[in-house]
Order: sequence, then structure tokens, then C-alpha cells
Amino acid sequence: MNIYSIEEPSFLKNLNDKELEELASDIREFLIESCAITGGHIGANLGVVELTIALHKYFDSPTDKLIFDVGHQAYIHKILTGRIDKFPTLRQYEGLCGFPKMRESEHDVWEAGHSSTSLSAAMGFAKARDIKSENSHVVPIIGDGALTGGMALEALNHIGSDKTNMTIILNDNEMSIAPNVGALHNMLGRMRTNTQYNKLKHGAEGFIEKLPQVGTTLRDLADRVKDSTKYMFVDGVFFEELGIKYIGPVDGHSFEDLGAAIKTSKEYDGPVIIHVITKKGKGYHPAEHDKLGVWHGLGPYKMETGEVLGKKETESWSGFMSNTVLEHAKKDERIVALTPAMPVGSKLTKFQNELPERFFDVGIAEQHALTMAGGLAAAGLKPYLAIYSTFLQRGYDQLLHDVDRQNLDVLIGIDRSGLVGADGETHQGVFDISFITPLPNITLMMPRDEIEAAAMIDLSFNTKGPMAIRYPRGNVLGLDPSEERAPIKYGSWEVLEEGNDIVLISYGPTLQMLTEAATTLKDLGINAKVINARFIKPLDFECLDQLGANSMPIFVIEEAMLTGGLGSMIASYFTDNKYRNTIQRLGIDNEYIEHGDVDLLLNDIGISVENIVNKSRRIVEDSHEKNAN
Repeated sequence: MNIYSIEEPSFLKNLNDKELEELASDIREFLIESCAITGGHIGANLGVVELTIALHKYFDSPTDKLIFDVGHQAYIHKILTGRIDKFPTLRQYEGLCGFPKMRESEHDVWEAGHSSTSLSAAMGFAKARDIKSENSHVVPIIGDGALTGGMALEALNHIGSDKTNMTIILNDNEMSIAPNVGALHNMLGRMRTNTQYNKLKHGAEGFIEKLPQVGTTLRDLADRVKDSTKYMFVDGVFFEELGIKYIGPVDGHSFEDLGAAIKTSKEYDGPVIIHVITKKGKGYHPAEHDKLGVWHGLGPYKMETGEVLGKKETESWSGFMSNTVLEHAKKDERIVALTPAMPVGSKLTKFQNELPERFFDVGIAEQHALTMAGGLAAAGLKPYLAIYSTFLQRGYDQLLHDVDRQNLDVLIGIDRSGLVGADGETHQGVFDISFITPLPNITLMMPRDEIEAAAMIDLSFNTKGPMAIRYPRGNVLGLDPSEERAPIKYGSWEVLEEGNDIVLISYGPTLQMLTEAATTLKDLGINAKVINARFIKPLDFECLDQLGANSMPIFVIEEAMLTGGLGSMIASYFTDNKYRNTIQRLGIDNEYIEHGDVDLLLNDIGISVENIVNKSRRIVEDSHEKNAN
């Protein structure tokens, strides 16, 4: 089978197990070669090659709905639905999305970039099917790590209660991004090893099917005997107690076992869960033996050795933040750190190794992470919660209700703030300013470099109430620590360049563009004042009053949503105080930003030195014309 000729998955119906194995080998080889060039979520996809092929063989997509949780394991699904020719553009600007995308194919029925969504979506699809009297299968595919998400447990509760027909595929590879943690993970571990239970259970079922029809009493007794075996071998049999039929564990790399399990699931009336055991990174040694989650998602690599290409010498922002917090924690026993399943991504493994009793990985459970941080703070500790901007969205009620409302001393490191690039619209960290700034008690900051970040961390651990520091994906500037500046005054902005024609305001990495633009503007005879608005909340009202007094035009540039952003807050303040400054804003205007190189995305938005210069010139010209009249 030439995988480059695949247009849709119906051809799988005619293939035997040997031919399926050959196809799996070809796809696995293609993935390793292709992702070596483009990067991507290689580990997760290598682990589900056989599983995805089996799903398309025994179900009929798109009539049957395959719903991928998170979605980063859908590369094989994309190959089998005719998109292999687009893989050279994977996760690149205007190229193939790394997650399911409805506009790409009718086979992509659900888009996801966050975990634990598939079961709730599946319940919606299943109920819609039943209301419309359709005859189709609904098949959510969820990883073992995603079951720690409260949303998944809420959905399981509803599915089991309503006895809704669906086939749940539990892809158990013992990993999410980092190794999974918690009681649910331990329970699945016991299930993996209890082959005696499954043999005895299925044997009992076979015996029952052969019983003569001599009334219900004997059969009911046999059913009770069969069910009692569950408790002899598996603690609780969690899923069956919820009302969901359990099949497994099943070898996720055996077409024979997968086929038998899927066929059996179709015979049941009601919800069924097939517990599939897979190996993340299967078939590629560096990914298969990854115990830290390094091969979850990465850039290009050398196919022969697995060496990741393009590594920078300077420290990552995540590493700098976490290691600086660790240095504080060594001096202050009240400081603890926690993260929702991101010790690797947020670079907290050093903290975890050096202070294990003061580190908590709570699994994929953002809501729990925030309220737990609040509890730690209420008990007198100083928690540092490292969480990606895109995942902080998932715990907004807890941030508001449990942390901010009680004015608790929680420091939140908002990782991946701003555009993140390849993972696209589900992961761009551009909404946090808009949803955080309305909260009454929280302080929100963003440093322009690591020296300023260190000063913000120090300030946070010595200031009452919730504090949040945004920082971008990528690496710090590599500044010399001896260049350390004076401690930051709470709520203060910083003037980086003086000027009397226009005021350019921003925060974080974007300030580099502003200083470059100011240099170009000076050559054009325009003197721009550049302000580092490092405190996004509270605003520096003293500075704003000074700006309002001289009526210079103001240009606010931010790598975030315009609605509810810094520029909106400045404009509201000037209106409320009857200042007459002209205010222009540049940022993301009411749209989702898709995947691609960050510089290209910024250019699309208009955040570039050239565009800032051109817009600044027009603003100054308009201001001079207005004053002349």
C-alpha cells in the first residue's frame, strides 16, 4: 500500500492483519522522517498508529464520529483521511494544523487543543444522534492523563447515569506530557497488570452465554458470581460501577486484539470503555524511552540520533522563572511550587528534585491547582503556581472565587504568554490580560528581561495578595546579572527613551521593537518617548496623569487582545479623567490567531518595527495637523 495515494480510510476494510501491520510500519517510518524536519507531537502519534488504523477499519468515519481528546495524536488520522501531502507544512504558517481542524476535512468532527474535552463532546454528539434517530457510533479517544481533568469525570458520571451508547477508547500509555500522577493513574496501573481478572471475567461470560434457558434465577445467580470476580482482582472496578462496560486491558499494538475488542464493544447496548495499552513513542528509540516528556512535542531533530536541533545557549524563560523561585525557596521554607501536569514544560523538575516535599504536580487539573494554591496560602505558605496562559483560562472561576476574592498570597507564573506559534489558536496566550485585569485584588506584571523578572519575583514574595507574572515562550536575553537594576517600585512604569512628539507604550518582549522604532523615528525627526508598562495592573496613574497633562499622542502596542487590554484601560482612564490625548492601539482585534512562525503572525497583526514606525509617523502628522487647526 502506497501511503501517499491514500485519499480516505475505506480501503482499510479489505486489508488483513498482516497488511495492516505493513501499513503501520510505513506510517511510523513516514512520521519519524517527516517530523524530523517539521517537529511536532511525535511521541503521542507513534504510540497510536495501530489504534488509529483499527478505529478507521472497524468504524465508518465521518458517519461514525471519532473524537480525539486534546488532538495532538491525530497525525495518523490525518494521513488516513488523505492529508499526507500537506505534512511538509505541519504546524507552519498557513499549513497543516497540528490538531483536528474542521475546515481541513469532514473527518475532523471536533477541534481540541486542551485536554479532557472528548467525553463531554461525545455526550453531545450521542444525544444529538439519538434525538435525530440516526444510527451511528460515537467514539471518543481519551488518554489516561486526561482522566484527571474534572470535566472528564463529570462526563463519565453523566454517560454512565444515562447509559448512553458510545465506545470510549482509553489510550493508556502511562504518560500525558509528563509522567501521570494520582490515584486514577494508580488504579489504571492495577488494571494493566490484572490479566487474571480479565481472563476469568470473559471466561465467566462465555459460560453464562451457554447456560440453558431454565428461568431467570440461575442466570441471575451466575451474573452475580461473574460480577463478584471483579472485586477479587481489581479495586472498585471504577468504570463498571459508573455503569460503563469495561473491556481490557487490550494490546494497543495488536490488530487482532484491537479488532476483537472493537467488535465486542459493538455488541453491547450502552456505554463501553476499551482500555487500550500503548507505548508512547513506539518504534523510535529516543521517543520510546523518554521518561520525562521531552518527546511530547518538539522542534526538528536529527532522525538518526534524536538530537533536537536549534537549541539556544541561553536559558529558557520557564527555566529562569522556576530556578529563581527555587533560589527563594531555599531561603524561605514557606515557599512551595505546584503545576498542573507541566513540571517539564514549566521547567520545575529541578525544584521537584531538590525540594520534593514542597513540590506538587496535581495532574491535568487546573481548577484544582488554583484552589489548592489558595488553600496553601490560606494556611500560611507562599505557593508559586506555574501554568501556561492557555491553561489558566480553564481555572478562571477558581482564580476569581478562591484566590483573588480572598486576597491570598499566591504567585502565578503565567508561562507562554503572548503568541506561541506552532500549536496555534488553542494555545496562544493572548487572553489572560483581558480576563485577569477586572479582578479587584490581583497584580499583573510582565518583565522586559530576566533581570526585571527577578526583581518582580522578589517583589511578589514580599507583597500582600495575589500576584501574577506573565512571561513568553522562548529564551531570556542572557544578560549579565551584574547589570542588576534597582528594586522595582510597586505599580511603577519605566521610561526607556525620552521624547516629546509621541508616546510608545508596551510591555515584555515587544519593547525591543519599540526602542528600535524610536531609533528609526529619531532619524526621521520624530522624538518618541518609550514607556515600559511593566505593571499592567495596577496602572501607573502618576505617569498617566503626567502624560495627560501635556496631551502628547499615545500609541499602545501589545501582543494580546485589544478588548480588555492595556490600551483599553489607558483609554478608559483618559476618558474618565477628561484628558484630550489621541490614543491609538495595536494588537489582536477580535480574532483567533492560528499556527505559524511567531514573527510571521506578528507581522500579520501589524506588530513589526516597520509598521510601528509608519503608524507613529501618521499619528504625529495627524496630531500636528489637528493642533494647527
